[in-house]
Amino acid sequence: MSIFAHKTEDVLDLSPGDLVRVRSAAEIFRTLDAEGSFDNLPFMPEMVQYCGRTLRVDKRADKTCDSAILRRMRNTVHLVDIRCDGSAHGGCQAGCLTYWKEAWLERAGAESSSDKSQLGPSEQAFVDETLLRATIKSSSVDSEDRIYRCQATEIPSIAPRIKAWMVDQYPKDVRNWGLLKVVRGMAIYVFNKYQDFTRGRLPARLLVNKGRIYPVIEGRLAKSRSGADLDLQPGDLVRIKSKEEVLATLDRKSRNRGLSFDAEMLPYCGTVARVKTRVNRIINEHDGKMIEMKWHCYILDGVVCKADYHRFCTRKIYSYWRSVWLDKLS
Repeated sequence: MSIFAHKTEDVLDLSPGDLVRVRSAAEIFRTLDAEGSFDNLPFMPEMVQYCGRTLRVDKRADKTCDSAILRRMRNTVHLVDIRCDGSAHGGCQAGCLTYWKEAWLERAGAESSSDKSQLGPSEQAFVDETLLRATIKSSSVDSEDRIYRCQATEIPSIAPRIKAWMVDQYPKDVRNWGLLKVVRGMAIYVFNKYQDFTRGRLPARLLVNKGRIYPVIEGRLAKSRSGADLDLQPGDLVRIKSKEEVLATLDRKSRNRGLSFDAEMLPYCGTVARVKTRVNRIINEHDGKMIEMKWHCYILDGVVCKADYHRFCTRKIYSYWRSVWLDKLS
């Protein structure tokens, strides 16, 4: 049971670009239940370091995704580039944007990066005895096949599904992304649905981005080949190969050694980026188990899902890249 008195939710109606101060650990812990959650959303140990900091809202998290399924969140935002470092979750390297309930924030006047609050003995005890314990499901604490609990694993159970016909979502999308992107994205969505309904009677299913037209991704190989590992290091400069070069490495499920290449990655083809890190392990959001990467896989700095083709999810998930999709420049 929490040693802090439970506090009801605050609604700030924040917008992208707003400055907020993350409340102190004591204030936030007063909002949490015995499992370290508010409205069933965990406040993770990796988030404690931001208590007291003044940060900027990136997007409202009114809509989020669980794979291809879109789900509704309430009174929740993402903060600019504040991502989970995985330190309390077995070293997971997914680098997910964290979700922040508005009850954990307050409006701020001036931006600052040094106003971090210190933990007192009772707050540190709450971290150790509640937040850290809550990162692992109780049924698997002593098992080698450990099952983790984080914000991403809990989304399917706490966020109801959003259907395309629920029109109240679209004004919120415009607030996050702007009218042009929403209109373009919905035109693509309607076109693709029409193609599904007519069983592809039009010449090809099309994805439109920045005035260019791409065919749907279709691999050509019965069994993909991953190629040699480039042994890339953080900071290395790479060129992402062309669409045609990438397609030549994919199997008929658009995968290379089990790793998917999807439409959100297409606009990056032919561009140059820097390696952020090599990914060795990530938590499977569906079952909470740790996935150990058997084949080389990299994250590139700033190369994230832009939700052009996924109805405006705000998670900005990092794309994962095989060496065979990259050319090393330096």
